Parts: sequence; C-alpha cells; structure tokens
Amino acid sequence: MKRVFVWIREDGSGAEYCFAEIDGTTLRAEGVQLGTRPRPYRLDYELATGPDFRTSSLQARASGEVWERVLDLVRLPDGAWRCHGRESGAPELGHAGGDPAAWAGALDCDLAFSPLTNTMPILREGLADGRGPVDLVMAWVSVPDLSVRQSRQRYEPISARRVRYRSASFSAELELDSDGFVRHYPGLAREASS
Repeated sequence: MKRVFVWIREDGSGAEYCFAEIDGTTLRAEGVQLGTRPRPYRLDYELATGPDFRTSSLQARASGEVWERVLDLVRLPDGAWRCHGRESGAPELGHAGGDPAAWAGALDCDLAFSPLTNTMPILREGLADGRGPVDLVMAWVSVPDLSVRQSRQRYEPISARRVRYRSASFSAELELDSDGFVRHYPGLAREASS
C-alpha cells in the first residue's frame, strides 16, 4: 500500500509532505517538513522500519539560512542504536545526535512535528484494533536541531479510529484513518484533505 500525506500544522507554523509505503509489517517513508519555529527551516527525511514496524533507520537533514544539521539514526538487529550527527552554522541551535544509551530499549524513533512516526507503535501494538494500552520509550528527534533524547510515551485505545497519546503532561486524542495513519493530531497537525 502506497500513500501520500500532507499535514498542516494547526498553528500555521509549518507543513509536511510524506510519501509512505507499507509492505506487510514494514514501513518506508520519505518526506519534507517546512517550518518557521524556532527559525525558518526545511527538513528532508527518510525512514525505514524492519519487521513489526520497528525503526531500522532515520536519515534527516535540516537546513536554513547559513546553517545545517544532519542525523543518521540506526537501530541494529540486536536492538542497539547507533547515532551520528553533524552540524554547521547557528551554534545556538545546539548539536545534532545524542547518546544512544539514553534511549536504550526504544523500538521507535519519534520525529518532532511529524504525525507519521505515531503510525509505527499504533500498527505494531494493534491499538486501532483495541489492544493496549502500552507504555513505550522512544528515541525522540527534536526539530530543527536534530538532537535525540529519550521520550516516555503511552498509547491508549479509545475506539477503532481514536488513540490517546500521552507524553509527560501532554495528552491528545489522535484521529486515525482506516490504515492506522494519523488524520488529526489535536494541537499539532491535520491532514490537508481532512
């Protein structure tokens, strides 16, 4: 199954175009985000999962006026993570990458501002089918600096097309399409065709 998505941020600060393909229990996607916070940027990414929608790799490149951040994030078959980041310009943005020990045990990456990366745990854990709830550790990727850190998240099924997402003090009821992709992420983004 091949799909194209355009998500518009609800606060008007950006948008994302994504081409995604599901083959069995694997997902491949590539996309571009355009955003204005904390400064104007363009983010290009490629995401791949292995079986059971577990992240295999995320390559990302964020750039703006006279600066760039690059991230290569890989989850190895034994579950260990490898992370390489590099940066040029805008030192106040900070460094790309991080210490994989901080998110040891994570099955997924979570790309900031992207409804796409909620799809992996939703499909793997059968949340749209009413299974769960489930508590997860994510390798959360900040945008546009591409720093990576641990994020503890909880997904709770509400109905066939709704899942509650929680992280720290934040909570949102995600509205899904029939394939398990996010149509509406309240407070973040809505699919342009929704």
